[in-house]
Amino acid sequence: MQMLRFIGLPAAVRRFISILAALIILTGSLGATFTTPEEAARYMLPGDGTFSAQAGGGWTVGFAKAILTPDDVGEKTYYIAGYNSNNPAEGVLDDMYARAVYLDDNTGRGGVVLCAIDCVGLSRHDINEIRAAVIESGRIPDLKSVNICSTHTHSAIDTQGLWGKSYFSDGKDAAFQARLKEKTAAAILAAYDARRDGKLYYGTADISGKLADTRTPIDFDPLLTRVRFAPSDGSAPVYLVHMGCHPELLGRGTKNVSADFPAYMGKEIEARTGGEFLFINGAVGGQISSDRIEDVLKDPELDCEAYMKQYGKEIGGIALDISDETEIAPLVNIRSQPVSLRCDNTIFQLGKIIRILTNDIQKQPFRTKMDVLTEISYMELGEKQLGLFLIPGELYYELYSGNFLPAEESANGFAADYKVLSEMTDCERSFVVGLCNDALGYIIPDNDFMNNEWLGFFDITKDQFGRTHYEETNSVGPDEARTLLEAMDALTASVRP
Repeated sequence: MQMLRFIGLPAAVRRFISILAALIILTGSLGATFTTPEEAARYMLPGDGTFSAQAGGGWTVGFAKAILTPDDVGEKTYYIAGYNSNNPAEGVLDDMYARAVYLDDNTGRGGVVLCAIDCVGLSRHDINEIRAAVIESGRIPDLKSVNICSTHTHSAIDTQGLWGKSYFSDGKDAAFQARLKEKTAAAILAAYDARRDGKLYYGTADISGKLADTRTPIDFDPLLTRVRFAPSDGSAPVYLVHMGCHPELLGRGTKNVSADFPAYMGKEIEARTGGEFLFINGAVGGQISSDRIEDVLKDPELDCEAYMKQYGKEIGGIALDISDETEIAPLVNIRSQPVSLRCDNTIFQLGKIIRILTNDIQKQPFRTKMDVLTEISYMELGEKQLGLFLIPGELYYELYSGNFLPAEESANGFAADYKVLSEMTDCERSFVVGLCNDALGYIIPDNDFMNNEWLGFFDITKDQFGRTHYEETNSVGPDEARTLLEAMDALTASVRP
């Protein structure tokens, strides 16, 4: 397909390609399964109508985890997700886990679940099946929000179907998917059962020297944020560690299942404190990764496994060495709302039609128009202390910071004019929780969103500056960022009394 960029296809041929794709979508969608907004939002608990400023009597927190790795890796075919298709796993370097934290501020308004799964991503449809098992069990009274994010490791078993044996071949294993959902739901329920009273603290560390951004503008969250739960009974602590970084350090050649560097960050935490951990990824769009990602991708002499383990250990050490902490008042506010995104990505549409992708899609009868039905959430911990933007994909950090490419340096020659996430909160510290409650690929500012002129989402293009626009082929469309930010702006405004 790359060579077609240089052929100069006539307009008539380009129109024919577009019409052919439209016919495939129209005819193929007749047997596809689509979702209504009501069905998609059935298990999205809305949370608090308005945010309270009155703290509760103290924190009650529970933690639990479950191993997700199947016992027959290497015997049965499981495809590794994140880099190459047709990459069957040959062994296990470290286990995939589901880790869950239950938070209750004892205000009487209910508890909140945060869960992280060691996988490349999960659709909202799959997450809602986990939520259904938790909610319908009736074992957590007054539960007001369940939020499940993916760590986005590039060396775990395929949970989206995009890395199968061949192009448009489903890489998911049905039995593994079912066990993952069952075990994750069980971990969430176990976290509630394991709850203890105690205190929460947060602190930050500058890790800008450990990160790199491989797509302009160079912009990423320079801080690691650590939330520490200290139980009143003196038992082992729980650490929630947030940073924005692709866990892809085993590189393209990996043949072993792994959670990548977060696993070894956690091993360092466990070894030094005896405590448990939850890794929460951030805004990783624009290919934000470790400081040596170019070596990981291009240096054949680099021992990627040794480097990945050392990187994880160093991040764990940085998290543990935070000494300047602030106690978090016992108060958790959260609000969620559904969002409908126009789906322009033809590959995304075809993936749904042939039942590889399980994302919630709404389609108008006898039309090619499709909308992705997803959701966003905003959460605050403490009295204006931590603000969390829960986003269903890989957000470009400039959509938080506002540090966009100027018009003359952008692919499309105009300036971005969004109200960005950092302007929507007045918390002491705020950050993005990425790939949360859905996995929708990259979320890109419209002034730098560029598709192939002739093949659209089917092929990668380059702009006038020679920059490659790979990420657009893995996005919903150019309007996605604006729709999500406008929805989040309305949401954050609505929760104030």
